[in-house]
Amino acid sequence: MCTGKCAKFIGISLYPLALLSIICNIFLFFPDFQVTYSKEDAKGLYRLTDEIKYMGGVVGGGVLVLIPAIHIHSTGREGCCANRCGMFLSIIFAAIGVVGALYSGVTAVFGLVNGPVCLPEHGDWSRPFMNSTENYLGNPDIWDTCKEPENIVEFNIGLFAALLVAACLELLLCGFQVLNGLFGCICGTCNRKEVVA
Repeated sequence: MCTGKCAKFIGISLYPLALLSIICNIFLFFPDFQVTYSKEDAKGLYRLTDEIKYMGGVVGGGVLVLIPAIHIHSTGREGCCANRCGMFLSIIFAAIGVVGALYSGVTAVFGLVNGPVCLPEHGDWSRPFMNSTENYLGNPDIWDTCKEPENIVEFNIGLFAALLVAACLELLLCGFQVLNGLFGCICGTCNRKEVVA
């Protein structure tokens, strides 16, 4: 496959992943699909995990991947951007995408490991799984420790896991584009018009 076509494929593949990251991060702001907890957190009450507020999905896996995806996609097209200079720039943009994917992935890992903020059976709003000796991810029996928001553990695990998967795929694609861009910069994009005889 030519480096130009490969860049176009990578750019197109990054669009839905960036969109998925943004959507997952936005949904995380609304546990139990209610705005109540976000409003209470805005008033200074502890209702949302810190990892949600770091905006790893919006900033890292979203914007910092979407902007490189646009350039990488345009590099794969024939025309002014399908040249060695465009491929060189795609290396820089892909490196920015790698940084964004890493940020999103690390934030998602910490969100998964530390667990959600919830109202446990006994006590005040906290992260009951954060300092626990038991791994809550592998033990669904203790998930009902959180009484409010309803099903918050499943909600957080599902969305942070989706963010992590999207970040890993973005990291792979952007990392591959760095190599592809290097080959395209050295060898050319091979986007040549065929002459009809």
